[in-house]
Amino acid sequence: MFKKGAFLLVTVALLAACRGPAEPADQAVSRSPLETVEVRMQAYNDHDLEVFLGTYSQDVEIFTYPDRSLGKGKKRLRSLFEDMFQDPTLRVEIHHQIAKDGYVVNHETVTSRDGETEYVSIYEVRDGLIRTVRFVRD
Repeated sequence: MFKKGAFLLVTVALLAACRGPAEPADQAVSRSPLETVEVRMQAYNDHDLEVFLGTYSQDVEIFTYPDRSLGKGKKRLRSLFEDMFQDPTLRVEIHHQIAKDGYVVNHETVTSRDGETEYVSIYEVRDGLIRTVRFVRD
């Protein structure tokens, strides 16, 4: 039989394990849109897919600007980025960044083993999570 203190420690450990590695929801909500996008960018450069996905809402929508859908939801997002993150040369550099209300607009260059691609990326952020992203590219 557990003593009262041991039971409390086991309960706390189990609760922590159930939470998993994801960021607590209240922490995401407290981030500004700019902070959310900065976390996303750092996770991209670190090739940390779980942190990267943690910056997006469950029902995120991804578009090539203005409205060509690349998919919806984190499962689709994972399928788009999982293989890319295996490329050790993959990096994003932000040249310019504008934040206004719930939007962050980046002028970015993505470098990978396939070369460089310039983007303008438009992130809509609500409650600390990216709801939509639109990629403007050639």
